[in-house]
Amino acid sequence: MATTSTTGSTLLQPLSNAVQLPIDQVNFVVCQLFALLAAIWFRTYLHSSKTSSFIRHVVATLLGLYLALFCFGWYALHFLVQSGISYCIMIIIGVENMHKYCFVFALGYLTVCQVTRVYIFDYGQYSADFSGPMMIITQKITSLAYEIHDGMFRKDEELTSSQRDLAVRRMPSLLEYLSYNCNFMGILAGPLCSYKDYITFIEGRSYHMTQSGENGKEEIQSERTEPSPNTAVIQKLLVCGLSLLFHLTISTTLPVEYNIDEHFQATASWPTKIIYLYISLLAARPKYYFAWTLADAINNAAGFGFRGYDKNGAARWDLISNLRIQQIEMSTSFKMFLDNWNIQTALWLKRVCYERASFSPTIQTFILSAIWHGVYPGYYLTFLTGVLMTLAARAMRNNFRHYFIEPSQLKLLYDVITWIVTQVAISYTVVPFVLLSIKPSFTFYSSWYYSLHILGILVLLLFPVKKTQGRKGTHENIQLSQSKKFDEGEHSLGRNSFSTTNNVCNQNQEIASRHSSLKQ
Repeated sequence: MATTSTTGSTLLQPLSNAVQLPIDQVNFVVCQLFALLAAIWFRTYLHSSKTSSFIRHVVATLLGLYLALFCFGWYALHFLVQSGISYCIMIIIGVENMHKYCFVFALGYLTVCQVTRVYIFDYGQYSADFSGPMMIITQKITSLAYEIHDGMFRKDEELTSSQRDLAVRRMPSLLEYLSYNCNFMGILAGPLCSYKDYITFIEGRSYHMTQSGENGKEEIQSERTEPSPNTAVIQKLLVCGLSLLFHLTISTTLPVEYNIDEHFQATASWPTKIIYLYISLLAARPKYYFAWTLADAINNAAGFGFRGYDKNGAARWDLISNLRIQQIEMSTSFKMFLDNWNIQTALWLKRVCYERASFSPTIQTFILSAIWHGVYPGYYLTFLTGVLMTLAARAMRNNFRHYFIEPSQLKLLYDVITWIVTQVAISYTVVPFVLLSIKPSFTFYSSWYYSLHILGILVLLLFPVKKTQGRKGTHENIQLSQSKKFDEGEHSLGRNSFSTTNNVCNQNQEIASRHSSLKQ
């Protein structure tokens, strides 16, 4: 029988027992399916052309708080407390310094909640918990605080292109603030979106977008018929179904923990260890594919997530998509994998930390990512290893890739080899992220004799790494890459791209294009 331990509603306990899943997980999935139906209703009956923005804000907020209460019980009050105090800080402190105070408070409040949940109540449990939504709310609180600071205090010439386009020029009302943080479309699983995108959607201006024309130029298409998200939603729901099926049938038979099984370590050959490491981590990903794709489909069903038209005139519903599965599984570099994983979190890390750091942006961003994820030691081991793997992969790529561009057969061989190395390196890096605790993580790494750590250090010692051009060069590279397609495997950010388990994805070129068109 599934566990009955939950802080939320026990109404679905019979269903939990029937499917042999924890009640928290059942509550989460059912609430997300309810949110999907609510999103369809919201788009049909509370469309911006039929009702006011005020009503849309109120309904989105109340539905979101109801879902939070159903899933987490009184713990959902943390969402209101964190949002409410942050709003008071913005009003009282003022636009000059509020971003700093909001950042410290929101991240500190999240950390306190994570510490109490992990070390007092529920260590090692992966069931739905209230700190998950708080992680998204923390992103929204800090992002908006910086965007208001940029828009109402800093001069335009001091801002980068993306900061200028995302800048908020007026203080949100309390209702707008709560709606942004706690709306039913994103309160349970996100993803993060910019405040300007959300308000544009609520006010019904999101369809006055652009179409990619020749030479990458954007053309205003404000008179086009409002596109339907139905096809995009159906496609994403199919991905959700396949991911859930894979998780329930295959993932449970290939546990990551088996990599540290004593009998397996003693008897398995090295090829077997490498293959099982890759397959077990591959099997661990569908649950993320399911949760993030379903969250994206919910937003699309409500009419949120439209990103304009491609060069063929087809509507694109990937404004707030959080991953690209094909690119993840076919990645031929560490950067390519990370550029397509947890995309919105990567953008948040870049916007609030990497672009603003006065020194060591990579290290500061790593520290922020580690703190935000939580307090399990395995997270920190993964991020430390990820930084080493990223730097080593960059050094290898800079020193050797140009030898394998031509002929095509040599390039194919290079791609196959780099795909194998990338998948093994990613799997090796994220094992502690799954195991969580320090002892099993070190048990795994010691069973591999810390081989990839040693190899990464040797690469950095033996091969030079080209110096970065600084953040100014970074922004120039971003501007030059605006005409590149969104679906290309790797996006340009010079050589300053930060990589942890949850990448710093380089999408400023699209944000800039999108908001520039909106401002017109």
